Amino acid sequence: MSFNKKGLLAGLFFAAIAMASAAPAAALDLTNVAFIQTSVAATSIPVGHLEFCNAHPSECRANDRVVPAMALDEASWQQLVSVNAYYNQNVVPVTDQDLYKVAEFWTYPNGYGDCEDFALAKRRDLINSGWHPSTLMIAVVKEANGNGHAVLMARTDRGDLVLDNQDGSIRLWNETPYKFIKRQSQAHSGQWVDMIDDRVIVVAAAS
Repeated sequence: MSFNKKGLLAGLFFAAIAMASAAPAAALDLTNVAFIQTSVAATSIPVGHLEFCNAHPSECRANDRVVPAMALDEASWQQLVSVNAYYNQNVVPVTDQDLYKVAEFWTYPNGYGDCEDFALAKRRDLINSGWHPSTLMIAVVKEANGNGHAVLMARTDRGDLVLDNQDGSIRLWNETPYKFIKRQSQAHSGQWVDMIDDRVIVVAAAS
């Protein structure tokens, strides 16, 4: 696909998101279906992320403040598109078992990586591009077959968007085929909260 065509498709999708039902930042309604709801109390942290935090404590601390949502304009949308595409195109998906000979190991990709490695790298680059850490959260989800998976969730004033290494499209959380289990807390990058996902997900059979 040519760069111009990619840009056109990205522009069309951005326009669709901009007209979505979520309220603009001036009157942000976090109860809108475009935003996933979470529990108040902290939940268990994934073992792989706990080990990552032990090795990178500066990336797993309380945030200086909580930014309710990032304003989704053309510039911030293009940042999401560029970072998502870069890692999806330049990192080869490999399981931790195959790459490191362990069941779970969260780290930054070195040309190869598991799903959580993609999410860590995308989060780091977006923070370096000016996104506040409280608007970028790694989430643990379940695929239709029951397998665990990790994605990056970007909280914007148009809803919670999902950056996924298995799907090049950036979608609202409720437009993905996953069951959302838990994610990082907006207040503390080293703490996690349960997500409330009561959707009935119907997976179409392959033709």
